[in-house]
Amino acid sequence: MAARAWGVLLVLCGALFLEGIDIAMLNVAVPAIADDLDLSTGSAHWIISAYALGYGGFMLLGGRSADLFGRRRVFLVGLAVFVAFSGLGGLADSGWLLVTARFATGVAAGFMTPAGFSIVTSTFAEGPLRNRALAIYGAVGAGGFTLGMVAGGLLTTVSWRWVFFAPVVLGTLLLVAGRRLIRADVPRLPSTAGFDVIGAVTVTGAMVATVFGLVSLGEGHSRTALVTLVAAAVLLVGFVLGERRSPAPLVRLDILRQGMLLSSSTAGLLFMGAFFGFQLLVTLYLQDLRGWSPLETGLTFAVMGADMVLAPLFTPLLVARFGNAAVMTSGFAAAAAAFALTLRLKADWTYVDLLPTLLLVAVAFALTYGPLTAAATDGLDESEHGVAGGIVYTAFQFGAALGLSAATIVLVGGDTADATLGDYRRALLVPTAAAALAVLIGTVAWARRRRWVAQRN
Repeated sequence: MAARAWGVLLVLCGALFLEGIDIAMLNVAVPAIADDLDLSTGSAHWIISAYALGYGGFMLLGGRSADLFGRRRVFLVGLAVFVAFSGLGGLADSGWLLVTARFATGVAAGFMTPAGFSIVTSTFAEGPLRNRALAIYGAVGAGGFTLGMVAGGLLTTVSWRWVFFAPVVLGTLLLVAGRRLIRADVPRLPSTAGFDVIGAVTVTGAMVATVFGLVSLGEGHSRTALVTLVAAAVLLVGFVLGERRSPAPLVRLDILRQGMLLSSSTAGLLFMGAFFGFQLLVTLYLQDLRGWSPLETGLTFAVMGADMVLAPLFTPLLVARFGNAAVMTSGFAAAAAAFALTLRLKADWTYVDLLPTLLLVAVAFALTYGPLTAAATDGLDESEHGVAGGIVYTAFQFGAALGLSAATIVLVGGDTADATLGDYRRALLVPTAAAALAVLIGTVAWARRRRWVAQRN
């Protein structure tokens, strides 16, 4: 790999890491922010939920925009907006301003992430080189989720505002490096084609409504959730009908029938839902039931960052030997085993008791993240890698929202303050079952892939 290619990969990995730690750090910092800005318990969650609305809602639009208008342009603009509104969040002196900044930051991430993913897949040729690049890219992104809680705990002890200012510093460095290293690309939108405005409006509205409905469901607002999810379904049906008739669709629907995009995205949704549900439940168990501090809780999850070492060293070798589908399915199996171990949860568990689960989660991310994203683009034309990335990361985001909502509902109907040990054990069935279902989908996809390869040969 040439030095410039390493530099491009470093910038893109840094941006994905930035997005990952941004989410994780806020999970730790929300109580301090709510106390300082006098936010009620019922509204404090919007510091995180507003980001999820913007991120999940605009991901498909962001991915297609990268394909049409230039990946470098969309990535750098998205990163610049991300940095600007992160800084605004750190300066916010009221709840409404902070929530607004978080929504805008999420929208920026919705454009930045699929654009960055498609730059990786278009920069590195399909095969061992791309597999290694995606293994590194995925490991760093997953490391953002796992190490962000540690960083959030450390920064919050100084001031919660540094949870926003630290990404500004890192993002600015990445922006400068990205402008120098990422090669300029030519917009792919033909002069005779128009941008699918109706498709953009309907799919974005459907995605935003779906995330809002899932968040409302997790809060116990069943009527609001029902109305919102019905509206999302109507918008989604309108989007599908419109795309079938559009001469220049935002998302070519046949793309879901090609390769492993649909199966990879579905399994990825379940995997991320299982992980975020697990992380929420263990965090609440350690802090509410065991009385651990946010910093102690964050440090507990630090060992899961081992995937940043495991993935670059071992995952490409395993993919070369067994293929992406087999390796990612093994990752799902590791996750299912990890979460199943927590079903034995006891009231006096220590770090040592949790360690086998945490190490298995690190192995799961090392085996899953890179191979899954590689499998999603396998067989697709390079001109559609942006929208493929948008579909995959939209699935990740919806999985996270669904996993958090399901885990919260099962944990005493969302009333986490009165949760008992038995409630935690019951709720941990949610991530365990989700990971097991991902194993099933991955196994079926693996078998189909083997049959397809056999028929070609």
